[in-house]
Amino acid sequence: MPALLIDQFLCQQSEKMKKIIAIIVTLFISAYTAGAQTATSAAASQQVNMSLTDAIAITFVNNGTATGNAVTMSFKTVRNYSSGISSATQQFKVQSNKNFIISVNTNAANFSYTGTEIPAPVMPVNTLTMKVTANATGGSIASPFNNFGSMSSSSQDVINNGSYGGNQTFSVKYKATPGFSYPAGTYTTTVVFTATQP
Repeated sequence: MPALLIDQFLCQQSEKMKKIIAIIVTLFISAYTAGAQTATSAAASQQVNMSLTDAIAITFVNNGTATGNAVTMSFKTVRNYSSGISSATQQFKVQSNKNFIISVNTNAANFSYTGTEIPAPVMPVNTLTMKVTANATGGSIASPFNNFGSMSSSSQDVINNGSYGGNQTFSVKYKATPGFSYPAGTYTTTVVFTATQP
């Protein structure tokens, strides 16, 4: 009889333990479910477009603008007239989102003259020559500007197939050799560099 009581007692305890474990598991699941419910979310989305256009600029490095400082070559000796005078280096920066071409021309076929001679002497712009002295554009120097090539009022390519980028640079020097055919005075022309995306 005592053995039967012990078995009943153990059975009752086992049932209580099962109930306690069931309550703990239920509480754990309830807590987990409650935590999961706090992670409720919602989302919104939109498309973003960038509308790019072709962009290109050419500027002088020394002042960051499209208008360079005046270049003056002063002829004071016989040797200056016979051998010519070279200018200081003029450096340019091109910014372009496509490959590009640099071309050059003067604004007129002849220099304008300021002085005392009447009638005004006529000096053609081919008295002025130009050479590319440095090229970091990724493109190739066009002939005749790999040496001192004559200027013209007609557009001439200077650099072909320059590579796109934000800091593509090149430099030029001018050289003038007027000889002895022109009287004293100031002879002026405007040199125009054009950067073009083909």
